[in-house]
Amino acid sequence: MLGALLALASAALFGLQSAAVRRAVTSSSPLQGMAITVPSGVPLFAALALFFGGFDAMPSWPASTWLWAGVAGIIHFVIGRFGNYHATQALGGTLSTPIQQLSVLVALVLAVLFLQESISGLNFVGIGLVIFGPMVMLSRRKKNAGKRAGSDFEPNFRSGLIWGLVSAFGYGSSPLFVALALRSAGPVEAPFGNAIGVLFVSYGCASVMVIGVIMMAGGIKVVRSIPKSGLNWYLFSSVLVALSQLFRYMALVVAPVSVVVPIQRLSAIFRLLFNAILNRKDERLDPMVIVGIILSIFGAAALGVDTKTALDWLDLGPELTGLLSWRF
Repeated sequence: MLGALLALASAALFGLQSAAVRRAVTSSSPLQGMAITVPSGVPLFAALALFFGGFDAMPSWPASTWLWAGVAGIIHFVIGRFGNYHATQALGGTLSTPIQQLSVLVALVLAVLFLQESISGLNFVGIGLVIFGPMVMLSRRKKNAGKRAGSDFEPNFRSGLIWGLVSAFGYGSSPLFVALALRSAGPVEAPFGNAIGVLFVSYGCASVMVIGVIMMAGGIKVVRSIPKSGLNWYLFSSVLVALSQLFRYMALVVAPVSVVVPIQRLSAIFRLLFNAILNRKDERLDPMVIVGIILSIFGAAALGVDTKTALDWLDLGPELTGLLSWRF
């Protein structure tokens, strides 16, 4: 019960930070957001590394662990997050959600190709549901085009689709490099020492790259020109991300992955809820798109959950269970 509650808290906090980012990009640029949220996360994750034994694990790492951790950070926190900010700015939090759900599919494909993992019949059902969400969103683009009364927001579907796919690639491919880093790290006494250490190193490498880009783009002027409202929302988002990760790892300590992962997929629901509360004026709350998002959440859960555990719980009968248990 405690693990499920912690996972639910993690999902809620992640959904809230997405709504905070949505509010921030209405008054500031994605690059300005990167300048705030990535470097400011380093001290927060340093505290997590200290608490969970990440710093104790690092001295025993081979060079490959540091390399894969750095690559994971650049792909996730630079490419994935920058794409996320742009997609959110172009489409809003609701319309960009179905595209970003494709990150789960990217992660699965890469795991099969490079980590020798297999796909079950249940996973194929999940793939279909995940793909269904973006199809619904694109089919409704004419209905959601243009400005609405009381708002200056106008969805840019071309830009949102491109950046959403960039985000899906970044968020979906980074788990591969995290897995490679953890496989090469070796055993440590602290249960999550390697994982938190990799997370901290990933954030640090991403911060170095972001700071370099900011210096080339104008240096401190980029940060000074951020409106106060955008700055506050980006800082709020940074804190929420750290808390979400903390609750996630705490949940994994006391509950199995098969419980934590499906519950965390509910972050998309919280994203809808908090965007409706905080950003209703600038959101497109299309009922059909919301249905597509909900179905894609079930699809993401079907891709992330352990197949045997899920089918044992569903108890669908021998024929259907056998079909969904088939592995490719």
